[in-house]
Amino acid sequence: MGTGETRTDVVIVGAGPTGLALGIDLARRGVDALVVERGGQLAPGSRGKGFQPRTMEVFEDLGVLDAILAAGGTYPVGMVWRDGRQLGEHRMFDPAEDGEPHSRFTVPWMVPQWRTTRILHARLTELGGRVAFGREAVGVDQDTDGVTVRFASGAPVRARYAVAADGGRSVLRRALGIGMTGETVDPDPILVADVRVEGLDRGFWHLFPPGGAGRAGEARETGGSGDPGESDGSGGRRGFLAICPLAGTEDFQLVAQFPGADGPDTSLEGIRKVVGERTHLAPESVTGVGWSSDFRPRAALADRFRAGRVFLAGDAAHVHSPAGGQGLNTSVQDAYNLGWKLAAVLTGAAPEALLDTYEEERRPIAAHILALSTAIHRDQARRGAATRQLGLGYRESSLAVADHEIPGGVRAGDRAPDVQVDGARLHASLAGPRWTLLAMGTRAPRTPEGVRVLSCPPVEPFGTGLYLVRPDGYVGWTGTDPEGLAAYAARVGAGAGAGT
Repeated sequence: MGTGETRTDVVIVGAGPTGLALGIDLARRGVDALVVERGGQLAPGSRGKGFQPRTMEVFEDLGVLDAILAAGGTYPVGMVWRDGRQLGEHRMFDPAEDGEPHSRFTVPWMVPQWRTTRILHARLTELGGRVAFGREAVGVDQDTDGVTVRFASGAPVRARYAVAADGGRSVLRRALGIGMTGETVDPDPILVADVRVEGLDRGFWHLFPPGGAGRAGEARETGGSGDPGESDGSGGRRGFLAICPLAGTEDFQLVAQFPGADGPDTSLEGIRKVVGERTHLAPESVTGVGWSSDFRPRAALADRFRAGRVFLAGDAAHVHSPAGGQGLNTSVQDAYNLGWKLAAVLTGAAPEALLDTYEEERRPIAAHILALSTAIHRDQARRGAATRQLGLGYRESSLAVADHEIPGGVRAGDRAPDVQVDGARLHASLAGPRWTLLAMGTRAPRTPEGVRVLSCPPVEPFGTGLYLVRPDGYVGWTGTDPEGLAAYAARVGAGAGAGT
């Protein structure tokens, strides 16, 4: 890289889904951003494998939906086993019901994380963005003009802003002295591995709970609290085990709980042993291991999401139990919230104070989702409408302004529902990195250059009035007064620096 420092507008530390999604959002807005990754390549492993409907909407706007749909599939029904017998089916996710927010997506979609990062990386490259691999960040310095990220080797990177998307053990978060407050969700270690298995039906998510036939309802995809497991006959205890076919691949994801153990054996022989002990399958049915890891489920929230010119996103800001598939989805939406705000400030369209709203909006959401995922892990909540994340919004945000209350179900701060407008999906009309003014049953006033205008009759759950929709699909301002609209648009940089 040479001896001189690299300069860019934004340096993003970490090339996981969070960092890559943010890189895409900035690239399509014409912002010069560099993603740096300590590994020599994208991380392997299925890891977080499920996308909730709200994240699918985000992916559609970022231009990766078709690839995500082609790479994955829906979740199979669980099949509960005991002593080689099928006890019955167990549905992990509650079906969507009438009255839930309008969306073209209604169920979680499964894609192994290694494939997701490849898709996001390809999209970033297509947009002219870049990832520098083999760049291990070791520290960060900042002043009134910018940020300098230092690395274990090679020249530093100088940027106007930095984003720590470097995971739960974030180097940047620690360098900034930002603490995390949380708890251990489950003291027992969990093994997760991508495996090849012979003789197992790929039409089911195979669940092997530790108890008897009456325990089918306690099956979870990640283990958890509850019964610590039955004796394995050798003085130890058995925990929960699940084997889920990974959509779009020939692999299965194996998850096993190890009550009271120091840590599981993640080798092929160790995985064969646990499969032989806890299932009806022979150990040799596991023919290969592509990736394996172990962890202890915990929930933790960073005390701050921002320190000066450095922002925390994804696992660097919040660490979840995998139960319910919430962590990765919350992380991608961090990026989606931060991207348009960084672009507006960097182009001079909005004051720097706009960036304060990132923590204001995302930290309460992360806290809410942490509580939800922990409750699901402990069998205290179901995987229903709340897990789909379509109802999350920012009504309490300082960016949610109602100059005039409009009768109807949509308020400032809400996600704009994907209803049919003039025979087309509203989200298709909102696509792209721009603000949109919805004039529902009223005349549209003059708007700043770059703001799209969509005029139409009122459509439920909207009422008659004006709705200014943010680039991330949330309603920022509602009212009937053109002067109020103009003042709000100037405050947030609507219409300027939108990108392409």
